[in-house]
Amino acid sequence: MPATLSDRREFGEGWLFERKPDGVRLLAVREGERVRLLSRTGQRLDETCPEIVAALAAQECADFPVDGEVVAFTGGRTEFARLQRRMGLTRRRDIEASGVAMTYYVFDLLRLEGADTRRLPLRVRKSLLRRAQSCRTPQRRTPHRDAGGAELLDRACARGWEGLIAKRADGPYRTSRSTEWLKLKCAQEQEFVIGGFTGPAGSRVGLGALLLGHYEGDLLRWAGKAGTGFDRRTLLAPRERLDGLRRDGSPFTGAVREARARWVEPELVAQIAFTEWTRDGTLWHPRFLGLREDKRPRDVVRERPSR
Repeated sequence: MPATLSDRREFGEGWLFERKPDGVRLLAVREGERVRLLSRTGQRLDETCPEIVAALAAQECADFPVDGEVVAFTGGRTEFARLQRRMGLTRRRDIEASGVAMTYYVFDLLRLEGADTRRLPLRVRKSLLRRAQSCRTPQRRTPHRDAGGAELLDRACARGWEGLIAKRADGPYRTSRSTEWLKLKCAQEQEFVIGGFTGPAGSRVGLGALLLGHYEGDLLRWAGKAGTGFDRRTLLAPRERLDGLRRDGSPFTGAVREARARWVEPELVAQIAFTEWTRDGTLWHPRFLGLREDKRPRDVVRERPSR
């Protein structure tokens, strides 16, 4: 169930508030002895997250799908860039060498012992989840507050959190976007499609900047370029993948004035933080956070706050 970006700050009764972690959404399915971990695009992540598979396999309850988010911590904060050092690794020695521990925050229960729970109120689903599963590292339940709004969001932002998720306490679990789950963000951040890149200059390696866009129907709209937020590894690794996607012309609708552009098929998605949108629909001060393997390029649209 996706959440809708919102700038709403006043809430009456009947809402729950959860911390919005800076991670990757993960659906975990247990059927008897079998455990599967699935990204939003249906990609299997069992081998990438063996410690989470082991934790779910150790639960007494043997029939459930749960929804949650996998994160990596730096100090007391979740950090998407740190999580990227683990995503995609499948060999145990590479996982151990990364030094990145994963934590799986579970917040919803879709089925329990053969019974579909999706139509039950969220508060009931959370109660069933609490009784059905014990949580120990690396699996945890996502805590929630029964009241919140602008003051709660301000405190979350002061702690360096990404934001909050506001959820209707009596709402069902839907497979389509609705306003029953709202994203309340501390800063601007979303996914963008990579349509090209520029080469490195001076002593820089890999690439100079990523050329970004978002879909509007079947059209890929230009959103600007991101040239900050990289380290040596994140300059070199994307470049290898981008070179395999090279194409002759721009994938963007309309002219893009970038003399050093090297165009690619729009198949990769990047997570980008930015200050704001400009009047001409481009990003102000964009910063690269990492690649997203759990998002289809065609699903990437400009997020607009709703109330």
